[in-house]
Amino acid sequence: MTDYSNNSYFTEGCLGEASFIVQPGIYYESSQDKIAKECDFIKEMLLAKNRKYGDAALSPIRIFSKADSVEQLYVRIDDKLSRIKNATNDEDEDPILDLIGYLILLRIKNKEKNDKSEGNYS
Repeated sequence: MTDYSNNSYFTEGCLGEASFIVQPGIYYESSQDKIAKECDFIKEMLLAKNRKYGDAALSPIRIFSKADSVEQLYVRIDDKLSRIKNATNDEDEDPILDLIGYLILLRIKNKEKNDKSEGNYS
């Protein structure tokens, strides 16, 4: 990779990836910069929803449904996939963001299950 560190049109982006100034005041945002921003946004969205709703997705209260949290996440994921497929979503929701969030929560729950089955309780 070319060393641009002495170039006045170079600025360091996140994760060490380069962002370049196309014109003074106009920056090219690298793919890694964009990925980092999206991941940060999703992280903040999940944390905000967790504060708002508690651990409802990972530790449901099970008043009506007795399904475990993984099965309930599958249902929510199916619902979001159906909304995406049928293009039926409310204006104030983003089913793709919701889907990403549910997939992350599913990953967390699956890791918890695997850790317990392997005797890791941390």
